[in-house]
Amino acid sequence: MTSRLWASLACSLWIVTFAACGGSSTPAPDGEVSGGPATATSASVDVSTPAEPDSTSMAPVASGSTATAGGAVDASDLPWPRFHGPHGDNLSTETSLLKEWPEDGPPLEWTCEGIGNGYSSISIGHGMIFTAGNIDKKTMITAISLDGKILWQVENGDAWEGSYPGTRSTPTIDGDRLYHQSPIGNVICLDAKTGKRIWTVNVLERFGAENTQWALAESVTIDGDHVLSGPGGPQTAVVALNKLTGETVWQSESTGDKTSYTTPNVIECGGMRIVLTMNAKAFIGVNADTGKLLFRHPFSTEYDIHALKPIFHNGQVFISGGYGTTGSEMLKLNVTGDSASVELVWASKELDSQHGGVILLDGYLYGAAHKFNNGKWICLDWATGDVKWAEREFKRGSLTYADGMLYLLSERNNVGLLRANPEAFELVSQFSLPPGGEGQSWAHPVVSGGRLYIRYDTLLHAYKVKAE
Repeated sequence: MTSRLWASLACSLWIVTFAACGGSSTPAPDGEVSGGPATATSASVDVSTPAEPDSTSMAPVASGSTATAGGAVDASDLPWPRFHGPHGDNLSTETSLLKEWPEDGPPLEWTCEGIGNGYSSISIGHGMIFTAGNIDKKTMITAISLDGKILWQVENGDAWEGSYPGTRSTPTIDGDRLYHQSPIGNVICLDAKTGKRIWTVNVLERFGAENTQWALAESVTIDGDHVLSGPGGPQTAVVALNKLTGETVWQSESTGDKTSYTTPNVIECGGMRIVLTMNAKAFIGVNADTGKLLFRHPFSTEYDIHALKPIFHNGQVFISGGYGTTGSEMLKLNVTGDSASVELVWASKELDSQHGGVILLDGYLYGAAHKFNNGKWICLDWATGDVKWAEREFKRGSLTYADGMLYLLSERNNVGLLRANPEAFELVSQFSLPPGGEGQSWAHPVVSGGRLYIRYDTLLHAYKVKAE
């Protein structure tokens, strides 16, 4: 089989968008399922809440971190508390960054070793960097100092050792707490500063759901007092847990589908807050306050892999899936009273995003195709779906944005700097990651605090991209 993933790592994260979105009485498209009432679960559900991490849950500080240069960076300059950043749009607010790199890349400040293998990206807060990986058959969450030293490591249950072993999701920071969902469904809440375990719940076990073929990749979303997760299965589609206790607040009706690999997007439209996400067979919407299932829009890909977080803008939602099957769709979101539906605006076979992500910037979509267009990087017009350009000069992969530039990471360890220009593909610079690590480089890059962070397998690299 070819690579597929899970990931998205993927892949999250959350975004609450307060946008004006007019309601409509347009009927739901064919094949759409109307949601039923949410099911409330008693607050008496058992939740593991040990006072302190035991010897199996917290590892001693590792010695495998090597700092080649650099020093402390003010934590206030590192606003990246979750997958794809504070607004979940993968757009960094960094400025005064390099517009081109030396032939061998920007200066490597340090490389941190010993984080375990996996595809998780990083989050940053409280003067620390957080990620996850497989260590000694356990899922381990690692806290790293801003100069590349491992500070603490805490276990989040057994590791995923099936196909493409390693972690997928990125830790989420909310206030003084850190949340993480393991590939096998363990959602854990820690004190972000110390690693002290507060509670843990396995959402697959609690809600009778089956894991996906390549294991869970969703980065949990914090929505007010709730932790959102999408276990799918016969009992539910999306659930909200109390973020302080782990107890179930609401669970949506089941769509009958297994989950997929998507990090959800919480938006506001027509006066309603909605959780937008993907499961194995469809794009779905759930009322974020009540858990009512609002709609199910069929959307299929080979291997049931959906990893792209739905992108919402001006009352419309962009979804995409890889493997040369459905491709991409733009949907209009219609809200009337306590009901919502979607209708097709346009469809495109040009961009079939696998799990590298898509960025919306100034009315244009940027991302890498998977099977369509032979894996080219694509720019689409948000309004029409028209192709602005399609280029294969740089291998497909993941991306992030900062200061007018797109930072590309190919699946094969190459890093590129692309001008964010809808009129032309302008690859300014590129270099290869240093030796070390194995497999595909699938973790999404991050630009924060004047640095470009790239996680590859058991290594985290920090490059200086701030202009002098």
